[in-house]
Amino acid sequence: MLAIDVIATIFLAAGAFFMITGTIGLLKFPDFYTRMHATGKCDTLGQILIIVGCMIYEGFTLITIKLLLVSAFYLLVGPAGGHALMKAAYVTGLPVWKKGDKRM
Repeated sequence: MLAIDVIATIFLAAGAFFMITGTIGLLKFPDFYTRMHATGKCDTLGQILIIVGCMIYEGFTLITIKLLLVSAFYLLVGPAGGHALMKAAYVTGLPVWKKGDKRM
């Protein structure tokens, strides 16, 4: 096994770890805002790490350039989409969870 394969596998495993962590946060946190925070952060980082792992595995080709463009696009659009969802929820009056409240 080449060193490049090991490095790519590490990036892919780290990306999968963050995606799974975000999923656990989605299931365990009490309200919409904390769930969106957990999934938004972990989702963006996990997908970028997985794409970087694919770029390392592929080597420098046209596919690598396309993957770089996809990761740059997601780096810009993912957090903006999460922010838009949270702002829409806040504007429409979705209540914020406070300590002592029941889970929603």
